[in-house]
Amino acid sequence: MTPDERDGPDTGDPATDEVLLARARWDAAAFEPLVRRHSAALHGYFARRAPGAADDLLAEAWLQAYTARHGFDADRGPARAWLFGVARNVLTTHWRRIERQRPGLMSGGRDDPWEAVDERLDAAAVAPRLLRLLRQLPPEERELLLLVAWEQLTPSEAAAVVGVPAGTARSRLHRARNRLRADLPLKLTGGLA
Repeated sequence: MTPDERDGPDTGDPATDEVLLARARWDAAAFEPLVRRHSAALHGYFARRAPGAADDLLAEAWLQAYTARHGFDADRGPARAWLFGVARNVLTTHWRRIERQRPGLMSGGRDDPWEAVDERLDAAAVAPRLLRLLRQLPPEERELLLLVAWEQLTPSEAAAVVGVPAGTARSRLHRARNRLRADLPLKLTGGLA
């Protein structure tokens, strides 16, 4: 699957995301194809983690990405991972803002309101077991696993989002997958491979 097939319809611009992001430093119009290519994936990221605020968070992520476009460094990872990193920062800020406004609303005052996800999972009979297993994962392992399973990022892209070396991410993903495989029916772990 090519990046364009994975991210959505062809935008008519054959330039890579990295080229577009570099060009956007001096040509604002070069940023537009990035928005077309990645909005659906980023919106899905927000919708799964903060469904009531996904539209606003997406808008904030694009504003921040545009403002920070001069800081993109292709040597640190692909543009897609950089965009998900911006999205993750926007989401974390959102969760902190909610916790400041309504203390205790989030999961124990942490920045990762994982308990709210159980209301949105619809895995019928295995949902309680899956949620228990996911809650038991360290937050960074869980985030890496979800970036790969839900957002379809590569392990290297997920590593760049979380800010760990690719080898570390692969090791943590392997460990997380093995924990889930040990306790889940085989057919449910197919998306975690």
